[in-house]
Amino acid sequence: MARFPRSPVQRLLYTFYSAKTTPSSSPSQTAALLLGNFEIRHFSAGNVARAKDDKEPWWKESMERLRNIGISAHIDSGKTTLTERVLYYTGRIHEIHEVRGKDGVGAKMDSMDLEREKGITIQSAATYCTWKDYKINIIDTPGHVDFTIEVERALRVLDGAILVLCSVGGVQSQSITVDRQMRRYEVPRLAFINKLDRMGADPWKVLNQARSKLRHHSAAVQVPIGLEENFQGLIDLVQLKAYYFHGSNGEKVVAEEIPADMEAIVAEKRRELIEMVSEVDDKLAEAFLNDEPISSADLEDAIRRATIARKFVPVFMGSAFKNKGVQPLLDGVLSYLPCPVEVSNYALDQTKNEEKVTLSGTPDGPLVALAFKLEEGRFGQLTYLRVYEGVIRKGDFIVNINTGKKIKVPRLVRMHSDEMEDIQEAHAGQIVAVFGVDCASGDTFTNGSVKYTMTSMNVPEPVMSLAVQPVSKDSGGQFSKALNRFQKEDPTFRVGLDAESGQTIISGMGELHLDIYVERIRREYKVDATVGRPRVNFRETITQRAEFDYLHKKQSGGQGQYGRVCGYVEPLPPGSPIKFEFENMIVGQAIPSNFIPAIPVEQYVWILDSTSINDTG
Repeated sequence: MARFPRSPVQRLLYTFYSAKTTPSSSPSQTAALLLGNFEIRHFSAGNVARAKDDKEPWWKESMERLRNIGISAHIDSGKTTLTERVLYYTGRIHEIHEVRGKDGVGAKMDSMDLEREKGITIQSAATYCTWKDYKINIIDTPGHVDFTIEVERALRVLDGAILVLCSVGGVQSQSITVDRQMRRYEVPRLAFINKLDRMGADPWKVLNQARSKLRHHSAAVQVPIGLEENFQGLIDLVQLKAYYFHGSNGEKVVAEEIPADMEAIVAEKRRELIEMVSEVDDKLAEAFLNDEPISSADLEDAIRRATIARKFVPVFMGSAFKNKGVQPLLDGVLSYLPCPVEVSNYALDQTKNEEKVTLSGTPDGPLVALAFKLEEGRFGQLTYLRVYEGVIRKGDFIVNINTGKKIKVPRLVRMHSDEMEDIQEAHAGQIVAVFGVDCASGDTFTNGSVKYTMTSMNVPEPVMSLAVQPVSKDSGGQFSKALNRFQKEDPTFRVGLDAESGQTIISGMGELHLDIYVERIRREYKVDATVGRPRVNFRETITQRAEFDYLHKKQSGGQGQYGRVCGYVEPLPPGSPIKFEFENMIVGQAIPSNFIPAIPVEQYVWILDSTSINDTG
């Protein structure tokens, strides 16, 4: 059979379909090809499945089975521990390691040595997993307020979030900050009350705090079976099933009937859940007011509609450390949080005076992607991208709308903490990373057919400054390189030079924030730096009128020196455009005119030396 010519640049896969004829009358496939009764379809290697259904878009099922979520909370609420369990149950990792584990390995998402030593999350880390044929992109974020920019930029690009609350500490200061950030970026969320195994755990107290302090319209979708050391499992109020978690790591979920001694509280809490959802969902409210029986499917659909509309926050419970409640939470992510096409995203059209444009969120449109995080990797700058529309492929040319530069995508990867998996393409809704693309955080990339820019994220102003300098003068080059890199990666980290003191001043969100960067300079660039308080120049100014009358007499043989100067100095009126004013009140030629210009100059120099805070003369 004759071969079709293939391009040396691109290898294509062709499938041949014979014309639509009945099996009895149809010629052989070879004859059909020779007669020309065939159809040629072209598939890229990654998209063979796209043509399985011609009636609906190839991406529809793929997009509906995709979730982009972030996990955020106050310090030590169990975010990273929860993410570790999620990765274990979804098969992404095969062994559980604790944040401060005795084995010294540390949690998967804490990839930096500093994170493992201190037992805290410093940088947000991205990963992906599969649960019940759904793909989930997860970003684990820090809890300390010093690293709040990591939470900001994660929530900026996510479609849903899990707000983790401690069952003992309840709603704490950073819980309020994180919730405010979720509201700012209009992110639908679930709440997860963690640590039910701890002494003093009270999930109902935490639920009331969420309603009062965070103004959540929320209700529990689960009831715990026991608390503290008696915590055994959970009862699902939607499905009306009791779940127990067996196995060495709680991997075996066993569904049983509700214990008889808990039927009363389950009926009460389920009615409360239905009432709360009915207040924000008309369809469920109609059934509830008509006293119609409400099925599990009807209640689940109503919770999903209300959650995606950001009118309701379903509350899950469990203990990530004790491996209880994580699998039902994953089911809740699939059931209640939106897929990318269910979230409205906007871009600004630069060709139409920044007119708002609603993005379809589908792979069929032109490429629109936002660079939301930069990182210095082993192979150069690693840029994290959220693809909002279209498809990005390895080897494609993309345009940075903010700079106008056209760039080739040399390498496209999916991140699993600090590990990378090379991929050929990514479509709308996915979070990927690219190498070798020079850009800034917040830049928008397109395929060049449109000039859209995404709205940037909120960057808080620094609140603390320190003076820093390298111990050795020879390491100045590496020191400057480190500061430039960190400043590019973190918008809340600022570097400046004090013109008066000559000191290098670093500014950030807190003492821990700056200490971490000084330590990273020492470890990653082998530069020891001294840190101290910035020097401040003290200044004086004239506050009121003062008269002077000075007599100068000096006799040292021969002709002596004699001089007398009288006058006054006073501040100019506030806001005066004139900085200095000299008035000559000498009458006649008592002093030769050639000496007069020296008088205001001397006075002006004296005023400059004592420096002025206000506009004074």
